[in-house]
Amino acid sequence: MAFGLQDIEEQAERRHLSVFGGVTEALPAGMKTVILLGPREPGFWPHVTAQPEFRDGQPDPLDRWSARVIGDLAKHLKAQAFFPFGGPPHQPFVQWALASGRAHVSPVGLLVHDAAGLMVSYRGALGFEHRIGLPEAPPSPCETCETRPCLRACPVDAFGPGGYDVATCKADLDRRENDCMARGCAVRRACPASRSYGRVEEQSAFHMRAFR
Repeated sequence: MAFGLQDIEEQAERRHLSVFGGVTEALPAGMKTVILLGPREPGFWPHVTAQPEFRDGQPDPLDRWSARVIGDLAKHLKAQAFFPFGGPPHQPFVQWALASGRAHVSPVGLLVHDAAGLMVSYRGALGFEHRIGLPEAPPSPCETCETRPCLRACPVDAFGPGGYDVATCKADLDRRENDCMARGCAVRRACPASRSYGRVEEQSAFHMRAFR
């Protein structure tokens, strides 16, 4: 049985995941379609933090949950699972995201997704040996964003013409007035598409701790 996009979406939703796009070119050997998966919001964080990986005291609970759940989903759908962590080999998730047409380079240089905004993250992907029909991707949310608040949101202007200044960003995280560690990156929060996505601050704080 060759599974279609609707089948994949339904199975992903049962696991608190959403299809974040698909790619049909420049794929790993034997694959004709790769489907990208991200957190399904709202409700992803309360669900995932109640899982065994977040209770056993071992490191990398979110990656381990992703490996287990998406690995099981791949078996169910007769697909191959790929992940943005681990390796080598390292999978080209950024290239896949851009090729899907659902992620774009934002004015601050970060990826922006039509549904998740600057809060976009990929928990894994499914590779299929058959070609899956994909709908036309919607335009970048930046095209209709007139004010572009992301350009003014960083307290230390770490996102400048020269690219993202990681050192400047990290150096400012200890400043008392900086709330990025507790609430998530101010630039990502400023994006209107991010605000409508439904990701909770606790999840953003988790990712900030990993980033730091």
